[in-house]
Amino acid sequence: MFSITTLRIDNPFILAPLAGYSDLVFRLLCREYGASLCFSEMISCHGLHFRQKNTLDMLKTVEAERPVAMQLFGSEPELMGEAAGILSGYPIDLIDLNMGCPVKKVIKKGAGCALMKDPPLAARIIRAVVQNSKVPVTVKFRSGWNHQTITACGFARMAEENGAAALTLHARTWSDGFSGTADWRLIRLVKQSVSIPVIGNGDVKSHADGLRMLAETGCDGVMIGRGALGAPWIFSADAPENPSLAFRLAALNRHLELIAKHQPDTPPSQVKNHAGRYFKGVVGGAEIRRQIFNQTSYIGLKELISSLS
Repeated sequence: MFSITTLRIDNPFILAPLAGYSDLVFRLLCREYGASLCFSEMISCHGLHFRQKNTLDMLKTVEAERPVAMQLFGSEPELMGEAAGILSGYPIDLIDLNMGCPVKKVIKKGAGCALMKDPPLAARIIRAVVQNSKVPVTVKFRSGWNHQTITACGFARMAEENGAAALTLHARTWSDGFSGTADWRLIRLVKQSVSIPVIGNGDVKSHADGLRMLAETGCDGVMIGRGALGAPWIFSADAPENPSLAFRLAALNRHLELIAKHQPDTPPSQVKNHAGRYFKGVVGGAEIRRQIFNQTSYIGLKELISSLS
């Protein structure tokens, strides 16, 4: 459907980097349901520099999920360049730079969306990463810091000029956080401002929403984040918009199979967090979620899910 330098992206539907969710298992599951490309949760340049075990564990990948992108965050060009060199030694296809995270602990360190307030520093980071990376480098950012400073088009041009191979715009400002309505108009304006691929992000809650974003903005790809949680079938054109309980249970069982195979040491709280989301909008869903969160073991959770079939 489109290419990022030499990397061919088969269809426009892409999984976003979601902190605490976009691990190997969830990426594999979304790939099985049709996502053409998946992004890891954000990885600290400091964690890579110090070779921290928790950080290195986040780099786990398998051939079946490729192409895969690893997302890097930080605010120091030298460390970000070093981290890009480390990441390039892994079997990955893209390095994405997080310049859009609105979370306070990230912003306080001058990373994430804080970089939109300092385009010269953002430019130095992009150049350092591009110079040290063996794979294409992409940048994910927001519309601006707030609604009085919408800088997406200028920021996009700066990123392209400094070596970014593609861009993702989350069409909200830092001040919006994850609330309000994404302004897709800005995705169209950014697409018109640069010559590299542009991926749109924000308020895609169904496959139909994604098709509408493509049509309205002319973007090359659609990145889905929270809309995919508990609904990995969102990437599939053939999946029903409001699936039956049986359909949901099949997806959840596949999710649990992948956890058992690839990440059996996943904390129970994380497994239950994923599992509970499959029953959003289902009659009796609140009671199912209550039962899920009452489980104390993976085996108990499996037995509960089997009893619902």
